Amino acid sequence: MNPWFLLSCGAGLACWPRPIAGAPFAWRLPQAARAGWWLLPAMLALPVLGFGGALATLVLTLTTRQEHRHRTRAKTELAEAELTASVLRTMVAELRAGAHPVTAAEATAEAMPAASGRLRGLIAAARLGGAPSPSDAPPALVNAWALASRFGLPMADVLDAARRDVEAGIGFGRRLKAKMAGPRASAGVLAVLPLMCVLLGEGMGASPVRVLTGTGAGQLLLVVGSALIWGGTAWCRALTGRVAPC
Repeated sequence: MNPWFLLSCGAGLACWPRPIAGAPFAWRLPQAARAGWWLLPAMLALPVLGFGGALATLVLTLTTRQEHRHRTRAKTELAEAELTASVLRTMVAELRAGAHPVTAAEATAEAMPAASGRLRGLIAAARLGGAPSPSDAPPALVNAWALASRFGLPMADVLDAARRDVEAGIGFGRRLKAKMAGPRASAGVLAVLPLMCVLLGEGMGASPVRVLTGTGAGQLLLVVGSALIWGGTAWCRALTGRVAPC
């Protein structure tokens, strides 16, 4: 069997799409396979690239996985901040219209289905006269609610101040993301450059793949090179992530 066919199968399994909510049917991998999908490329690379190549493939797969998780976490945090700002904006509008805080929270839950699940605990705690916890609603809303209730401050003014603070954090996060786009792009190019050099060497007839997969020194270079790529991407994430946008 062609070894490149095995690598193609591993890449296909690694890119297996997630099931879409509401779809009439969805193919699902077993739980064990979904938990350890990142091991498949290394296992399939073992008969093709040798032990060093398989280890290098594992390191590169982990690097890609960590980078994807980092970007996904940043997008999730930004989406959560935008949802919090929308919730606060809607509640402030309801309160300034003369609604009771609990009624304003209920109206916000009805107007924003994406936040209704997060507001149920806050509404229940407010109806029972208890203090809401950060798990009941967005932390900014819970803190502002508790501050207004404890010191008798106007709820609309406190929530509006919290909204301005959240929106300022969102704006800062977007500006920071735009400024960090250049360094992150440069880091991505530097991470991919060794792979492009290998392809360029193959095109020139230098046969770097044969050297890397057929000699002990080449196997060692594969492991060291993949470790350096992982260290470079991790260091870039550490440098660009020191300032928390929101």
